[in-house]
Amino acid sequence: MARLLVVGGSGFIGRAICRQAVAAGHEVRSVSRSGRPEIASGRWVEAVEWTSADLFSPHAWRDRLRGVDAVIHSVGIAHEKPKQGATYERCNGDSAIITALEAERAGVETYVFLSSAANYPTARRAYLRSKRRAERAVEDLNMETVVLRPGAVYGPGQPHFPEPFNWLCRLVAEIEPLAERLGDRRPLSVDRVADVALESAVDPDTRLLTVEDIARK
Repeated sequence: MARLLVVGGSGFIGRAICRQAVAAGHEVRSVSRSGRPEIASGRWVEAVEWTSADLFSPHAWRDRLRGVDAVIHSVGIAHEKPKQGATYERCNGDSAIITALEAERAGVETYVFLSSAANYPTARRAYLRSKRRAERAVEDLNMETVVLRPGAVYGPGQPHFPEPFNWLCRLVAEIEPLAERLGDRRPLSVDRVADVALESAVDPDTRLLTVEDIARK
């Protein structure tokens, strides 16, 4: 059993990671702005230690890193809201770098970063640039770092694109020859991405996982 901290555990991918981690018998903590997700239900929700905190104020959540074996960063936005301080560079880039530095300082063994293989559907190109900047910043830290690069991630409650597109992604993913031809834009289910993120946190065996790696793992 491992002790995990999921940064952004109340989000779309973060919830799936927390749910699967609890099912696997791990001790799970989450830090996010909203804390415990209101839309989630089930026994796994009760098993997670939810913390509501501003990631950019590490003093407010630094104690959550105590005794943690691995950190999984799943924070990200597909659309910016500059007036609210929600920009790609801040949410997708800076938050990952800050949490990685705090994890290194706390002696965490493994850091998993949910990046992206291609620009997110409907997002500006700056989305991918912010992810790549974070990748470069965390790769040489004094701990095992694993970067996952999924394409479009679909599943129930996907908040970033309309339900018809979500349905189309699911349909395409079920047609293997078509899914393979899409390369980096191949859609992946949120459960598949969460499963690989969790496996990478508990038993890291590579530093970079592409869309194809995630689909086959």
